[in-house]
Amino acid sequence: MKLSHEQKHNLKAAIIAGTAAGVVSGLVKLGWENILPPRTAERNSTNPPQKLLQQFGIPEKITHATYTYSGEKLPWVSYLMHFGFSTSFAIIYEVLAQYKPYIRVGAGSIFGLAIWVAFHIGIMPMMKTVPSPSDQPTEEHISEALGHIAWMWTNDVVGAEIYRRLTAQK
Repeated sequence: MKLSHEQKHNLKAAIIAGTAAGVVSGLVKLGWENILPPRTAERNSTNPPQKLLQQFGIPEKITHATYTYSGEKLPWVSYLMHFGFSTSFAIIYEVLAQYKPYIRVGAGSIFGLAIWVAFHIGIMPMMKTVPSPSDQPTEEHISEALGHIAWMWTNDVVGAEIYRRLTAQK
């Protein structure tokens, strides 16, 4: 029996699965950065998401806006950017994986490393959002490379399982 295009690829399920995976993997990446912080406290006083927004003309009073929880000031604008990035790439990954299954090679780890190289070694240094790769500490490269592997592996596992459950024949 030949499956129709809709039976083979369910775009709505892929988007839902990618969204859920992006939220979970965003939490994983935040946790990772608590264990292996990629930047010094000084460099993190304006983190890359904040600096990027400032480069686009958004004032510091907005980019550094916080909310308080349990006595801690937390950067909600940075979190919005963090989860926006995580969810966007998780959706892209999950949708691409439906049409090009080879994207899942390495359970997302290769894709995660490619994103790290593209953004942390290429795009963000070229935009002057972060220092050039040679001016970034080795600890930053290690944290970001391994963090991107853990992040995208989480997207792969969570996204694939949610997609499977959403599309299971009843």
